[in-house]
Amino acid sequence: MVVVSSRHSGSLGRPSPIFVVAFSAIALVVVFVIVLTGGPPVEQQRAERFVAAWTRGDYPAMHAELTRAARAARPLARFAAEYRQAASIATATAFRAGEPRKLEHGIVRVPLTVSTRAFGEVRVTLRLPFAGDGDDARIAWSQNLTFPGVQRGQRLERSMRLPRRADILARDGTPLAAGEERGSPLGAAATAIAGQLGPPPAERVARLRELGVPDDAQVGLTGLERIFQEDVAGRPGGTLRAGAHVLAQSTPRAAPAVRSSIDPQVQRAAVEALGALPGGIAVLRPHTGEILGLAGAAFSSLQPPGSTFKMVTLSGALENRLASQHSTYPAQTSASLEGVEVKNANGESCGGTLRLSFAHSCNSVFAPLGARLGPGRLVKAAEAFGFNQDLGIPGAATSTIPRADEIGDALAVGSSAIGQGRVQATALQMAWVAATIAAGGRRMALTLRADARPRPKRVLRAATARIVRSYMESVVQVGTGVAAAIPGVRVAGKTGTAELKSTSQPDCTPAPEVECPAPEPDDPTDTDAWFAAFAPAGRPRIAVGVLLIANGVGGDTAAPVARQVLTASLKATG
Repeated sequence: MVVVSSRHSGSLGRPSPIFVVAFSAIALVVVFVIVLTGGPPVEQQRAERFVAAWTRGDYPAMHAELTRAARAARPLARFAAEYRQAASIATATAFRAGEPRKLEHGIVRVPLTVSTRAFGEVRVTLRLPFAGDGDDARIAWSQNLTFPGVQRGQRLERSMRLPRRADILARDGTPLAAGEERGSPLGAAATAIAGQLGPPPAERVARLRELGVPDDAQVGLTGLERIFQEDVAGRPGGTLRAGAHVLAQSTPRAAPAVRSSIDPQVQRAAVEALGALPGGIAVLRPHTGEILGLAGAAFSSLQPPGSTFKMVTLSGALENRLASQHSTYPAQTSASLEGVEVKNANGESCGGTLRLSFAHSCNSVFAPLGARLGPGRLVKAAEAFGFNQDLGIPGAATSTIPRADEIGDALAVGSSAIGQGRVQATALQMAWVAATIAAGGRRMALTLRADARPRPKRVLRAATARIVRSYMESVVQVGTGVAAAIPGVRVAGKTGTAELKSTSQPDCTPAPEVECPAPEPDDPTDTDAWFAAFAPAGRPRIAVGVLLIANGVGGDTAAPVARQVLTASLKATG
C-alpha cells in the first residue's frame, strides 16, 4: 500500500515530494501492467479481423490484412474472384469463426465452420501464416487460403451426383412432369406448361454450380421445369476434397413432389382454345394470385397491349381526378396531339360519356386523356399494376413502359396511354391487371404454387376499382367485347387491337386532276388481338389474358377465345 502524506511544503497547491514519489510509483506500475496485459498480439488481432471480414464477405477488408507482396501478387478483383470460386465449389452459404489461437511457429490457427448446401456443416481449421514483426506483421497469403483445410500445393475440388428429379403435380395431384420420362396423363395440355430439360445455359451455370449441380446435369430450361428447378432438383451429394484429402461427403437427397397451382381442366381449356395460334393465354385466381393455366407464350412473349392498356389509363385518370363518371367527350373520329391525328379504329366516330368512350375504346378520348395525365402519373399508374417489375417467376418477361423522362412528347404519352408506342406486355401481365381490378384494387403476388397465401398490395381505391369493373362490364354488354358474353354470367373485359405497323389509309381528297388510290383491304396480320377479362363480375373467380399475335381485331378473335376459356374455367372451379 502507498501512503500519501497530507502535509504541504512550499506554496499552496504544490504537491509534496512524498506525493510526487508515490504518484510516480503508481504510474510506473500502471504502465508496467498495461505492457503486460495490453491485449493479444498483432497477429491474433489481424487474424480475427481477417476471418470476421470473411464471414461477412468483405473482401477489401480481408485484402487489407495481407503483406504488401501478397497484395501485389493478388490484386483485389482477382483475390475476391478466387474466394467466390472456392465458395461456389464448396456450395458455401456462410462462415462462422471461432477464437484465433496464439501465434505458434509463425501461424495463427482459427477454427471455422462452413455451412454448405451440399455437404452440411464442414468444420475445419484455417492456418494463417504471418510475416514481419510487431505492428508490421501481416498475413503471408497464398491461394490455398481461399478455403480452410486446403494445404499448400492442394486444390479444392468436388465430385457431385444429383438425386432422382422430383415430380411436378397439378393442384389436384395429377402429374404434370413425373419420373425419368417426365410424362403426364394430361398429354399435350401438360407438355405445354411442363417445359423442357437440357444442359445448363451459360447464363445460369454460375448459379447452378453454387447449388452443387454438376455441369453435365439436365436442368429445367422452360416452363415449370425451370420455375421449380431448385425445388425438384433435391440436394446434390458427393465429395469435397483438398487434393487427396476428403474434407466432407454427403449422399444425394431427393426432394418431395412439388404441387403447383395449375388446374388440369383450366390448363386443358387454355391449350385447346389457343390451338396452333401464335400468342398466349393466362388464367388466374384474382383473390390469391394463383396461376391456374398457361398456354403458348403467355408469360414470355412481349407485344404492344393495345387498348387493353386503357384499363390502366382509366384507373390513373380516375385516381388523379382528371375524369369522373360524369365526364363527357365530343364524338369525333380522331384527336390531334402535337399536330398528329390519333384516329379511332376504322375511322369510327365515338365519344359521349366516359363509360361509352371506354366501352367503344375511343382513341380520340383516351389518347388526350393520357396526355393530360402526363408521363409521370401514367408511368406510376402502370407500375402500380406491375409494369417494370420482376414477376418473381423464372423465365417470365418483364412488361415495360418507358420511364417518365424517356417517353417523349404529348403524342408519345398519348400513344402509350392506348397501349402503343413503346409499351410492351405479356398475356400474363394483362390478366394480372384485370385480376387486380377484380380484387377491388388489391394486387396479389403471382404464384405457381398451390394454396398460396395471398400477399395483397392496394394499388387502387376500392371505389375506383368498382367504376373500372362496371365500365368493363359495359365493354362486354354493349361495346367492343360482346363476343365474350356468356349467358347468365356477368363478364367484365377489355378488348385490344395493337398495330404492328401503320394501318392508316393515306388522306386523299378527290379532284379532277387527282385520282385517289383504292383503300387497301384490312390485313389481320398487321395487328395483335387482345382480350383481358374476369368473371363473374360481381364475385370474380377467374381472370384471363388472351394474346393472339398478328391475328386481327381483339373483339373479333381474342374475345371469343376468352369466352371459351372463361366458360370452361368457371365450370372447373365452380
